[in-house]
Amino acid sequence: MAHIVVMPKLGLTMTEGIITKWYINQGETVKEGDTLFEVTTDKLTNEVQADAGGILRKQLAAEGEAVPCTDPVAIIAEENEDLTSLLSDIGSPEHIEQKVTEEKSQILKNSDTLINDSIGYKASPAAKKLASDNAVDFHLIRGTGPQGRIVVKDIEEYLENCKVKASPTAAKLAEDLSISLKDINKNGRIMKDDVLTFRCPESGYDGAEKEEKRIPLSYLRKVIARRMSESWSISPMVTYNLPVDISQLRVFKDSLKDTFEKAGIKLTYNHLVMKICAKVLIEMPYVNGTIDGDELILHDYVNIGLAVSVDNGLLVPNVKNVELKPLLAVAEETEKLIGEARSNKLLPDDMSLGTFTITNVGMYGIESFTPIINQPELAILGIAAIVDTPVAINGKIEIKPMMNLSLTADHRVVDGAEASKFMKRIKEIIENPFLLLL
Repeated sequence: MAHIVVMPKLGLTMTEGIITKWYINQGETVKEGDTLFEVTTDKLTNEVQADAGGILRKQLAAEGEAVPCTDPVAIIAEENEDLTSLLSDIGSPEHIEQKVTEEKSQILKNSDTLINDSIGYKASPAAKKLASDNAVDFHLIRGTGPQGRIVVKDIEEYLENCKVKASPTAAKLAEDLSISLKDINKNGRIMKDDVLTFRCPESGYDGAEKEEKRIPLSYLRKVIARRMSESWSISPMVTYNLPVDISQLRVFKDSLKDTFEKAGIKLTYNHLVMKICAKVLIEMPYVNGTIDGDELILHDYVNIGLAVSVDNGLLVPNVKNVELKPLLAVAEETEKLIGEARSNKLLPDDMSLGTFTITNVGMYGIESFTPIINQPELAILGIAAIVDTPVAINGKIEIKPMMNLSLTADHRVVDGAEASKFMKRIKEIIENPFLLLL
């Protein structure tokens, strides 16, 4: 009997998924439990297994297509099973080909509009006509006429340069440096280094052919780029740096080492800082808030995300209700989430409803940095390297293990005084960790 495969709803917040890869091609045999396709949300990527066996008769969604949760994406059936009635109920997969054709037509239409659109570009009528006749994009032309006006000469020079074989980067660089590619005497394709050598012969370039490597951004990296750009434009961010003495925190950590090892967990400074932050965030709820439109939401719970480096990206799963959990439970759940992030087993709910984020780059020797807020949160705490540092204490110089903390806060809500109080309180507990018990 035919089986319809649907887009799974992997979490409460998931509304759609993008099929980034099919592992089973149409017409191939699939067994129950085989990895069928890879689905990506705006937070993470998961592999979906087949829950029935047979032949993958129809793929109802193409790679790169967004599909709402519970909508059909494929049909698994016997080789000669009649699917006519089923296809009429859910829609024929031929819409994929039609959609691609329509998108290509739209791209060509947009391209023609772009080529002929000179809005925002000053150009003489003759230059406009010459550009239109030769399908020249005004974005690529640097005008040499009065006030940057594009004239016929500019179009003609561009067309002449196009006859010379050159990489796109070399052509753009030559244009920026007012160098004619015709003047560069080279057999074969002109590269960026050829243009630089022509301009500065003393550079010593040996003439060896060099190529540029272009790597498509992964879907995860595209999402990160979009979210970081949005965060940078949404939040007026200010970063506050404060060095803290971790001598007592180290003693506290060592005193718990055996207990945690018996439970199969290695206690880290990340676990301790998460627990300390949870205590302070309850005390200072404005740092633990989120903005929703014109409203500020103050949470009475603390869900702390920890930035985890994965292949080609970064994921931020969060531990829920850190303020209520004992340190051992926080450590266990944190390490579980880290493992699932690196093995591609996180669920969307693991990435949702965070109220505060911690990111640690201390293992790379970084002593100070400016982390970017994980929207819609209002702050993120960066942990830098622990460095033995000379410190003046009661008129004497002592060497202390100092950890630099960097808090980036959204100045719309968390002003300098609030952020400074938060950091001061964090420092107070780190330098006297037994305050956690109060």
